[in-house]
Amino acid sequence: MSKKVMVGMSGGIDSSVTAYMLQKEGYEVEGVYLKLHNRTDGYHERNLGYIEDVAKFLNIKYHILDLADKFTAEIYEYFVDSYLEGTTPNPCVKCNKQIKFGAMLDFAKEHGASYLATGHYAKTDGEFFYEADDKTKDQSYFLSQVDKEALPFMLFPLSTYKKEDIIKFGEELDVAYKRITEKNESQEICFVETVYTDVVKRHANIDVPGNVLDEEGNIVGEHKGYAHYTIGKRRGFTVKGAHDPHFVTKLNPKDNTIVVGKKAALEINEVEVENLNMFVDTKEFDCAVKLRYRSISTPCKVKIEGNKAIISLEEAAFGVAAGQLAVFYENQKVLGSAWITNTK
Repeated sequence: MSKKVMVGMSGGIDSSVTAYMLQKEGYEVEGVYLKLHNRTDGYHERNLGYIEDVAKFLNIKYHILDLADKFTAEIYEYFVDSYLEGTTPNPCVKCNKQIKFGAMLDFAKEHGASYLATGHYAKTDGEFFYEADDKTKDQSYFLSQVDKEALPFMLFPLSTYKKEDIIKFGEELDVAYKRITEKNESQEICFVETVYTDVVKRHANIDVPGNVLDEEGNIVGEHKGYAHYTIGKRRGFTVKGAHDPHFVTKLNPKDNTIVVGKKAALEINEVEVENLNMFVDTKEFDCAVKLRYRSISTPCKVKIEGNKAIISLEEAAFGVAAGQLAVFYENQKVLGSAWITNTK
């Protein structure tokens, strides 16, 4: 009997093609749709319509796993609280660890699956994550906090493909797939339909004007509320008499002030991190680090003490925000990751 694989199906083209590929490889395929929020705008119904068509084409069954309460408590509330605390969250990283490759993996095992597969663009050999061949879509950064114990159960069939090839393949495969390629791609953060501030505004009044300070603590202008800003932002506040661009370097939720400076003020050479998730046991090593998803990796030295580490950068980085993730790479291999708490 073929091995059973549970495919996390979102109604998108990547997960739909993933299910097809694994079936062609001889796996017994079942799908699972994660209901992560209690939206009433037809969002789930639309997604399930696409999944229903694909399931009929493949002649497979699918499940609906309602994790809305868990998602709200562990991901959504963390997202809102982070901005109110003056840090920049990364909900997709948390979701991959706790929901997709936590609760969904548990569900797959409970239903007799040997593997859990998704449409992520990444690679794994059961011990490490690696970058996907399509570097423009690579999602290894977002997977780097997933528990090491989960890796042997994960399959990523799209790891060697380019996104445009998957779309073209879907268009030619069947009408069920062609319909999916014609819809708009889902946004990066599934519950943010416009901008993050619209989400935060549902839970707090963030439109409270405050003072803009320079690095010496002098009042130099006004802003519209600290939660509207992230580290490195250069618009939406005033700086009296400024001729050069100024950037946000610090947020102070307690007194609703923001600190700004010229670009040089964003330069940092050392990063403090905590809550490490490592795939190697070494406590001191040289590697490359990505300090946000779209950043270029920077050579560095890492020194781990307990569940904290100091990252000493060989080249200065700019605009690094507390709350974001530092991911350690050795060429294309992910060595581990940790959450940024402070910079110097």
